[in-house]
Amino acid sequence: MELKTILEALYQNRSQAHLANDPLSFCHRYSDPLDQEVAGLVASSFAYGNVKIIKKNLAGIFQAMGPSPRRFVERFDPKQGSRLFAGFKHRFNDARDLCALLLACRIMLEEAGSVEKWLLRFYTPADEDLTGTLSGFSEAAKNLDLSPVFGPGGVPADSYYPFFFPSPASGSACKRLCMLLRWMVRPADGIDLGIWHGISPAQLVIPVDAHIQRICRFLGFTGRKQGDWRMACEITRALRELDPADPVKYDFAICHLGISEGCDGKDRLKCAACPIGDICSAGTD
Repeated sequence: MELKTILEALYQNRSQAHLANDPLSFCHRYSDPLDQEVAGLVASSFAYGNVKIIKKNLAGIFQAMGPSPRRFVERFDPKQGSRLFAGFKHRFNDARDLCALLLACRIMLEEAGSVEKWLLRFYTPADEDLTGTLSGFSEAAKNLDLSPVFGPGGVPADSYYPFFFPSPASGSACKRLCMLLRWMVRPADGIDLGIWHGISPAQLVIPVDAHIQRICRFLGFTGRKQGDWRMACEITRALRELDPADPVKYDFAICHLGISEGCDGKDRLKCAACPIGDICSAGTD
């Protein structure tokens, strides 16, 4: 099949330069899976906006966390955290939101022993995909007792902590959570880590960002215009036809056509040299 052959070649040509230009690179700093999953939750949570700013802000967070994100979170004290991260800002998330995220992670570890095991409380192996899992996980994460950060009144209206935990139930594409799951669940291949074994890769849903939305429309994987959960599932169903056991296998490679290679569908010189140019409507029009 021409489409699968071209995407397989694209997958094989992923590079460490692409990885270095991706928030996932922060997980690769650590060898212990328990550190990697905590790093993954933090890195994916702030993986929105300009990639250079994402990397800069994450570098500051992980420098403050020290050599073991897991140990840092296990010992995390919100009062100390508010001083350590004073002045932190990533677009509309601030130091208070970051401290709430780290406290939420600490609670997950205390209650279940790992982020994976806490998430698995909401997992149904028989489901086609992770719609129900993500809905349950996000709702529970937003209802944790975060009073050490926010006080007894719950998460205030001016906090963007809930932004870390979107839900398919609201129609969100849940890009960052789907990305976290891809990092953790997909088989280790030099890019993704394959450290969570309780979830089948076949159930993963593609993380839809602006690059995936645009390029997958060019490839005919979706006809939808809105980058929502329905689009994510539609693209995933199309990819499942190519690889039922690992439908989001090509996500990283496709996404980095935009992130690292500068694809915007408008530059004909780039289209002419693009590895998917022969099957992409932007390159063949």
